[in-house]
Amino acid sequence: MLNYQNISALDLAQQIRDKKINSQDLIHATIENINQQNPQLNAVISVREEKALAEAAALKDTGQPFYGVPLLLKGLSQQLAGESDTAGNVLLKDSIAAHSNNFVKSLQDAGFIIIGQTNFPEFGFKNITDSKLYGIAHNAWNTDYAPGGSSGGAGAVVASGISPIAAGSDGGGSIRIPSSWSGVIGLKPTRGRVPVGPDDWRSWQGAAISFALTSHIDDTAALLNHMQTVQSAAVFQAPKVDLSDISQIDKSIKIGYTTKSPVGTKVSDDAINAVTNAVKFLEQEGFDVEEIDVPIDGVKVMESYYLMNAGETAAMFGNMANAMGREVKRDEMERLTWALYQTGQRVKAAEYVDALNLWDQTAYQMDLIHQQYPLVLTPTTAYVAPKANDPLVSPENYEKMYTINEMTTKQQRQFIYDQWLPALTRSPFTQTANLTGEPAISLPTFVNPDGLPLGIQFTAAKGREDLLLQIGKLFEDNNQFKMLKH
Repeated sequence: MLNYQNISALDLAQQIRDKKINSQDLIHATIENINQQNPQLNAVISVREEKALAEAAALKDTGQPFYGVPLLLKGLSQQLAGESDTAGNVLLKDSIAAHSNNFVKSLQDAGFIIIGQTNFPEFGFKNITDSKLYGIAHNAWNTDYAPGGSSGGAGAVVASGISPIAAGSDGGGSIRIPSSWSGVIGLKPTRGRVPVGPDDWRSWQGAAISFALTSHIDDTAALLNHMQTVQSAAVFQAPKVDLSDISQIDKSIKIGYTTKSPVGTKVSDDAINAVTNAVKFLEQEGFDVEEIDVPIDGVKVMESYYLMNAGETAAMFGNMANAMGREVKRDEMERLTWALYQTGQRVKAAEYVDALNLWDQTAYQMDLIHQQYPLVLTPTTAYVAPKANDPLVSPENYEKMYTINEMTTKQQRQFIYDQWLPALTRSPFTQTANLTGEPAISLPTFVNPDGLPLGIQFTAAKGREDLLLQIGKLFEDNNQFKMLKH
């Protein structure tokens, strides 16, 4: 079995360009890796070998940064024409993408050869990967544990060495959570930074954004440098950022840090130790690092986030029902999805507007913080990964999901918060950046005594991915990353 974890995607592209290897052989080797490891990981849900080999043979070298490198898409919202597009839902299990979306086209323009799709939970609603359609994904460090979600398959792919890079998406931490629990690098870019459309221009009102999980900072930077765009049709815009040199960072900037959960939940000693170790390293490097409080109402922020999830789910199934000419049935989706669908049908337009206004006010508060602290450090997740068979919902709440229509509107919303609380307790630090639109990165710097990874997260003001990549490069160059060895 070939392992490419210690070789960056950029280096693989250069080796193809120098004819030391060819893209077809690399595709064969990657699929061999998948065949050997996927029975234990369940990280990959589809492979398109023949099409990928034909595309590699036809690919012309025009200087693409990732020329001929095989890549796995996330199976959710990354449409490739002619390939499966199920959203992890049984009602859509036979759905095929009619066309490629702009994000996937940009990946192909970067030189990638798409070889398949990775596992994810239904509609990406969870921070674990356990859909009924595709089954439970497992952690490459220890298969008894979860790799995270919703880009859990991508996290396992990169951590296992199957590939140094995999596409993901992040609507509440769905790149960064699996990066933390799988011990890899995960960047969520600034809202509006990467291509969107032509169908979904404001995914989750801009909270959700596609990008990638990697094992090398240079791959992260090169991919963002290639993909960043200003689309005239896009709802959200972000001016391009200079990523030509991430090798140095201004050490005069102040860095704020906190280990307090924004929703008041407990934070593990592992997460606190991960941040403490990072603070010591930063101080040794000459940074002024200061413990801070982040003055936002995390509970209200999460309530607004869940209200959006519910409203968006109701709109989605309303459109599906109109297209089918019938109501969508309860057994045509998982229980959490049904609970969100029913709750969302009672969301009022004024309440939705208020939720988005809260996001904007939270973005303003975070921008004020970043004026003093250009970088803010937290744990990525409050705990290491849960067991793979842990649904992160109580049996009582699991049963109540199907009777949610018997509740009042207030009870429904409290139930949605309560049923998600075990999952939120594991990962309370990631969602804010999705709602504010600011960029955030998870770095793999800590492994607990039981041999499980946990990441640290840096956030920056909108448009300042350069700082995130520079701080990541500093940690990487000083051997602070702790990735799975094979």
